[in-house]
Amino acid sequence: MMALVEHNAKELLNCIDSTVDSLCSEEADRALSYHGQTRIPMPSADALREFVDTVRAVIFPGYFGDPDMGIKSRRYHMGVLLDKIVRLLSEQAARGLCFEGGAAPGKTPEDCATQAQEIARGFVKRIPMIRTMLSTDVQAAFEGDPAAKSPGETIFCYPSIKVLTSHRIAHELYRAGCGLLPRIISEMAHSETGIDIHPGASIGENFFIDHGTGVVIGETCRIGKNVRLYQGVTLGAKSFPLDEAGNPVKGVPRHPIVGNNVIIYSGATILGRIRIGDNTVIGGNVWVTTDVPAGARVVQSRANRQRFERGAGI
Repeated sequence: MMALVEHNAKELLNCIDSTVDSLCSEEADRALSYHGQTRIPMPSADALREFVDTVRAVIFPGYFGDPDMGIKSRRYHMGVLLDKIVRLLSEQAARGLCFEGGAAPGKTPEDCATQAQEIARGFVKRIPMIRTMLSTDVQAAFEGDPAAKSPGETIFCYPSIKVLTSHRIAHELYRAGCGLLPRIISEMAHSETGIDIHPGASIGENFFIDHGTGVVIGETCRIGKNVRLYQGVTLGAKSFPLDEAGNPVKGVPRHPIVGNNVIIYSGATILGRIRIGDNTVIGGNVWVTTDVPAGARVVQSRANRQRFERGAGI
């Protein structure tokens, strides 16, 4: 019995040793391991989750964060929370910038830290604007859903407000050139709500996503004011331009531009750099790849062909 135990132990050690050799091979290490050219660790998802939660507590005091924050002590608590936001963002932004340091080989960790501190200070100055935008989103959710009993219910319960809080935070960081952080924040919100909004997408005020599951909004999408989407809507790209080597060209506008006062019903797929005019209604389960004029209604015909109807209802 002892001989068998010793044999099995030796076999296990050999197995582990050979697996370690394979995992640590130069080819495997080069392809999938993060070394960090500046030896700075990757951004922390836990720290970024804490950052977003802290910003949410500043924007919606009483709903999130310390439930006992009173009016008289609010200035003190807000100062503490903003200081925490600066510290969390400065560290994580520095990590994100260093992660992307390959694009700027001369950038040092000190350069990243200095830039990250500037980003953090600039972000804090933008929080009142973010709060104003989210206040219009809250009102749009309350007015757009007859099931909502109060604006507070939408703040605390609705996935639309949760994902838009994360998106409006991530979008400001994206605009500030904050490296990897905006994408991490948007993907955390995606996993929690089922709504996928790229941080590069620009979204106007009074925006509401009813239900929300399965909504996709691409990086270069531009959405106007007072727009409402339902579940399963895709605002995506139709094709990807390729360079001479056959690789996708990055940063090219390829997603829809949606005007003001637009409603897009569930399951609609809108692809390419097309324009959806103001005051339009896109019916459910239609496929749109060409411009839609202002005031139009796009619906499924009985033969399942989409058609434009001016002034017609859904």
